[in-house]
Amino acid sequence: MTETGRDAEHRDAAHSDDAARRDAEHRDAAHSDDAAHRDAAHKDDEARRDELAESLAELRDRIGRACARADRDPSEVRLLAVTKTFPAEDVALLTDLGVTDLAENKDQEAAAKAARLAELRPAARPRWHMVGQLQRNKSRSVARWAHEVQSVDSARLATALQKAVHAAREAGERSDPLDVLVQVSLDDDPARGGCRTDDLPELTAGLARSGDLCFRGLMAIAPLGVSPEPAFERFAEVAARIRADYPKATEMSAGMSGDLDEAIAHGSTCVRVGTALLGRRRLTSG
Repeated sequence: MTETGRDAEHRDAAHSDDAARRDAEHRDAAHSDDAAHRDAAHKDDEARRDELAESLAELRDRIGRACARADRDPSEVRLLAVTKTFPAEDVALLTDLGVTDLAENKDQEAAAKAARLAELRPAARPRWHMVGQLQRNKSRSVARWAHEVQSVDSARLATALQKAVHAAREAGERSDPLDVLVQVSLDDDPARGGCRTDDLPELTAGLARSGDLCFRGLMAIAPLGVSPEPAFERFAEVAARIRADYPKATEMSAGMSGDLDEAIAHGSTCVRVGTALLGRRRLTSG
């Protein structure tokens, strides 16, 4: 072999060694970046968990104080965490903190979030609630993920839900009836949903006859721009009349971040809280 050949061999070997070193350096740098990203994400999760834990403690304390003023036991008031527009990662942290009831306003977001939570926390068994206005054509999807719908406001929606739940049970997609609340309109504003009080007897009678829906009580939203107390007082009167006819329909879902104290004072058994628990952070991931 000539001298020139040996030189070429040495150059090729050197080039190969250089390339291997560069590849190793790139791998090391990538691994370092991945580790840094994981560390940053872990720190973000810890910070968010601490933030949620603090908000949850303050909220439970607030509910406790409202119950004390009303001479009620805090165990009578269920906290419903409204997680709309927040990522499934936040929901997972809430379940870690012991929150068991979760609520959504829109079927599409809720279905995806429930599925993602099942991946993030396979052992978690939360109850999912639909609290937003519901279109009848979404009933089939809602029947797959919701444990309760709090916004039933018409016989047509009730019929659609009944058919959807029956189909879901036949298909093995759920085993139990769907718990439902009737949303009562306290301001007669059709844009905000709700059944007129005059129409309640017919709607509740139909629900009580259903084998696939379980009528649990009433839900209401206080009117905007006025004191909520008169509305909640009226709601309590309506709920009392319904309980007289349907003793098992004891749920009174009323009160949100801004008015839960007044709602508890008038007998609410379920408060629906988003902002006071989760803040104003918007949805950034699934």
